[in-house]
Amino acid sequence: CCEPSAGTPRNVRQRRLHPDRVFGRAHLQAARRGHMDVLGDDLLVVAEEFGHFTDARRRIDLLCVDHDARLVVVELKRTDDGGHMELQALRYAAMVSTMTFDQLVETYQRHLKAAATDVVGSAREVLADWLDDAGGEEAVVSREVRIVLAAADFGREITTTVLWLNDIYGTDIRCVRL
Repeated sequence: CCEPSAGTPRNVRQRRLHPDRVFGRAHLQAARRGHMDVLGDDLLVVAEEFGHFTDARRRIDLLCVDHDARLVVVELKRTDDGGHMELQALRYAAMVSTMTFDQLVETYQRHLKAAATDVVGSAREVLADWLDDAGGEEAVVSREVRIVLAAADFGREITTTVLWLNDIYGTDIRCVRL
């Protein structure tokens, strides 16, 4: 896939996970957790299968936050063309765009409890430390949500849409090949 660079698309380095080691959605998410650098080196996973929406049964594969207090929606697909993942991810980004710091803390606390991680400290402390440059506990979660689409490959419809959203609307959306 491509990323815009000063308005001009440029090739990005392709990174892949070994396909024989990824079996299903749970394996894909676990593999992705262990290789977050593929998605970006500044991401903290705050939820897996996040679905705490009013009157909706949708689930975000991975919800992350970066050091600038921007949420990052990660949509994972095992299909060869990515399906309609860009539309799903845009919907999810809109749905989480109003999340507050306190809601982020609650979300992360649920994740830590469910994942039985070895994180030291409370969810609030970890997030405040993670978001230190953005104000720590006083950080305001940005309404500008980043999007990462991860799949084995991407159809032309997806790459065209991603480039258009980047170029015309300045949306931070990117494709990562698994």
